[in-house]
Amino acid sequence: MTDETAAALRPYGAYQDGRLLRAGYTTGTCAAAAAQAALLTILTGKTPDAVSVCTPAGPELLIEIEEDAGGSESGFSAVCGVRKEAGDDPDVTDGLLILCEVRFVSGGEAEVEICGGEGIGRVTRPGLDQPVGEPAINRVPRQMIREALLAAMREQGACGRVTVTVSAPEGAKAAEKTFNPRLGITGGISILGTEGIVRPMSRAALVDTIRAELRVRVAEGGTVLAVPGSYGLSFLKERYGMPEADPVIMSNFVGETVDAAAELEAPGLVLAGHLGKFVKLSGGIMNTHSREADCRMELLAAHALLCGADRETALKLLRCGVTEEAADLLENAGLLKAVSGSLLKAAEDHLERRCGGRIPIGVILYTLKHGVLAESRNVGELLREARGRRKAEA
Repeated sequence: MTDETAAALRPYGAYQDGRLLRAGYTTGTCAAAAAQAALLTILTGKTPDAVSVCTPAGPELLIEIEEDAGGSESGFSAVCGVRKEAGDDPDVTDGLLILCEVRFVSGGEAEVEICGGEGIGRVTRPGLDQPVGEPAINRVPRQMIREALLAAMREQGACGRVTVTVSAPEGAKAAEKTFNPRLGITGGISILGTEGIVRPMSRAALVDTIRAELRVRVAEGGTVLAVPGSYGLSFLKERYGMPEADPVIMSNFVGETVDAAAELEAPGLVLAGHLGKFVKLSGGIMNTHSREADCRMELLAAHALLCGADRETALKLLRCGVTEEAADLLENAGLLKAVSGSLLKAAEDHLERRCGGRIPIGVILYTLKHGVLAESRNVGELLREARGRRKAEA
């Protein structure tokens, strides 16, 4: 990263534990810079060391061009590359080489055609940024590429048709560590970015991914399933016979998942979660990460008292280390079913308020040892709709 770019990105960093995390730039910015450099190679006969790219977020970034990326001219075509720089954001595409092969035919009005090459995924399911069958190069990066190429033509006083093929030699391998296979993007990575810069906030990136996956599920029709992680995937598969590919992985972002599902007008939403996380929903806590709030035992003790537990049982619950231990205690006291039902009702009320009653929401509360503790009355109907969708797809 050039010193000029580092300085331009500094305001977009974020502090964590007293340390400033560096911002970076997206695969979309990489593609725009590589495409512009390749066209300048054709028009000037020399590959630039760096090019300036205007980002949608505002700053103009001076992006270094990879020296050995094939940036040599060959008639009316050239290839240049840029390394993805994610700053301090955890990103599997960090350091990935993004190549652009540009072909230029002089004359006529300026036109730009954008294609996907090796290592760039292809869309196979509806609901994503690009139509089915198209390379996974999103709308904003496409616009950035076009603007960068048109700027280069204006600068050199040239006009004509430009065809740019974006590729990533290591893209297919990197994509295996992303959400692309779940989203229905096969064969490689996506060229992404709405701002052109990568802010070092993995929360925003995760929420964007959740929203993208929800759009796919809603476009397919039927109930949307959502779970925090792998436990939920396995549980739905074993207990309800739902394929592992079905549920949206929402991590700790229950509230954002509900918001997006309501905004997208999902026909229904089923949330399945372990007691350790979903007990928090009964207190209206919609981010289940322990850093946000951790009052699991307090909520369990409060609902136990509401269900008739004595003072000693409540005190024992408050001293429990994990919710599995608390569930054992409640079972021994003959209160597990009643307390689970009380927690479920409170969670349903908070979720209803969160979505404003716009979509039907069902909740499944479970532990690995005790199985299903409680589930909403509409879960059976909503899951039948989800199974029906799967059969129709098959």
